[in-house]
Amino acid sequence: MKKVLVATEKPFASAAVAQIKEVLDKANYELVLLEKYTDNADFLKAVEDVDALIVRSDKVTKEVIDAAKNLKIVVRAGAGYDNLDLNACTKANIVAMNTPGQNSNAVAELAIGMAVMIARGNYNGKAGTELRGKKIGIHAYGNVGRYVGEIAKGFGMEVFAFDPFVNDEHIKKDGVTPVSSVEELYSNCQYLSLNIPSNEKTKKSVGFDLISKMPKGATLINTARKEVINEEELLKVFSEREDFRYVSDIAPDCKDEITGKYEGRFFFTPKKMGAQTAEANINAGVAAANQIVDFIENGNETFKVN
Repeated sequence: MKKVLVATEKPFASAAVAQIKEVLDKANYELVLLEKYTDNADFLKAVEDVDALIVRSDKVTKEVIDAAKNLKIVVRAGAGYDNLDLNACTKANIVAMNTPGQNSNAVAELAIGMAVMIARGNYNGKAGTELRGKKIGIHAYGNVGRYVGEIAKGFGMEVFAFDPFVNDEHIKKDGVTPVSSVEELYSNCQYLSLNIPSNEKTKKSVGFDLISKMPKGATLINTARKEVINEEELLKVFSEREDFRYVSDIAPDCKDEITGKYEGRFFFTPKKMGAQTAEANINAGVAAANQIVDFIENGNETFKVN
């Protein structure tokens, strides 16, 4: 019998675990649960004899891979996979996957929710501004970007997008206007939804040169990763532009300086919350279980990332 370990320091909801178990039971696979662990040694012990692994934000390091003698596949239940050591997986002949699209709507709703919140001054009792008629730019038009555009149009916003990997015609079909450069996107839009992945090319790629191009009343919305922001240059924008606002689904390392100087111009979630909905929790977990079964039984590598 194949064994599938679900290792989650921050556990799935019980409903998600029940549906994951249902998928695995149907395939005659054994579910092994490791939840709320505080010692990485427990993770290393649990992974020793399993065939497959599902994680959330848990770090699958080379040490974990070396301990997993029977592991064939690891699935990160979510879109981002920078917590997986892809090189170690590849060297050990282990397939690494993510579950793209399963939490995209949750992330997009958070992005627009934070935009509304900051536009209304964090609900401080004073007059704010409206989203209707404003321009929003989508930096990376993947699953999250498409949902952001869909919701923003419902608010009456003009939606623009830049993504060199997506055909302009595909963007136009969604009623979104493609632009030819990232500089044009930032220059044109009062609101900017940042959805790019964190990798060697994108880390610290969003800094003063881009942000300072934004029109008066600019708001940068980051539901990606804090690492894609050049924080030293972010602070420079804050100091030079009193109209600039920044909302993020994870506090930057320079949080204390921002909160101490720029009251009312920021909002940071207390932890990364983009995927923190009941629906996304279930969708990502069940997708991970289905992908594992499909890979082991049929060799399907559709969502392989290494």
